[in-house]
Amino acid sequence: MQKKQKEWLEQWQRYKDSSLFLFQEWLYPNTLESFKGKRVLDAGCGHGHHALMAAPYAAKVVGVDLNAAEVAREETKNAPNIEIVEADLAAMDFPEPFDAVFCIGVIHHTDDPDRTFENLKRLTKKGGRLIVWAYSHEGNWLNRVPLETLKRLVLLRLPKGALAVLAHLLTLLITPIVWTLYLLPLRFLPYYEYFENWRILTYSRNMLNVFDKLNAPQTHFIRKERIERWFRAEDFQDIHISPYKGVSWRGSGTRR
Repeated sequence: MQKKQKEWLEQWQRYKDSSLFLFQEWLYPNTLESFKGKRVLDAGCGHGHHALMAAPYAAKVVGVDLNAAEVAREETKNAPNIEIVEADLAAMDFPEPFDAVFCIGVIHHTDDPDRTFENLKRLTKKGGRLIVWAYSHEGNWLNRVPLETLKRLVLLRLPKGALAVLAHLLTLLITPIVWTLYLLPLRFLPYYEYFENWRILTYSRNMLNVFDKLNAPQTHFIRKERIERWFRAEDFQDIHISPYKGVSWRGSGTRR
């Protein structure tokens, strides 16, 4: 059983995410329309932002989170077809599987991503769709090595207010670089594709991205062969695996 991590509750009490654009990008090639009339599981729902986006389409959305369920319940209280459950994604159980399951930006923060994926697969009904978006090992050296080391030694020991100030300062520092140097056709620069989104998103959403990177208590960076192993042809059909902005993987498949 994964232990609760207060960092996530504190993050979702402090920040909100209302970026429909990003959610649609991470779901690709699946769409919100594909949830129409279905019973949907949002695995790792945070404060409930993606559940709220899926709710107008789905017959029922069940959002599960180990750390921020109380925040999600408050955020989604006016959506009659959303139910929030507090549970460990690798151990949660329901009486019947779901028509669609999505796990967006969460599986790589669990204790055992392989075990978590197996449980998500089990909870996807035959003919149902499982959708995962996860940080990639490829293209993420700066996050994997210097940042993760700095987090362990310093950042996770800081008060969340100080971490929020640091995220604000870093966002201020990065923004002019993204709007000058990264406008040049220099695709060899680190995170070149990633910063294309930076120019689309609001300042507050970019600051949330920065805070999230500084705050996450644990992160597993997923190699291509690992996500390919998750979506093996024996278990899934109509498989889609693609890189997203050079720093993450989108994976989805229909359960056999």
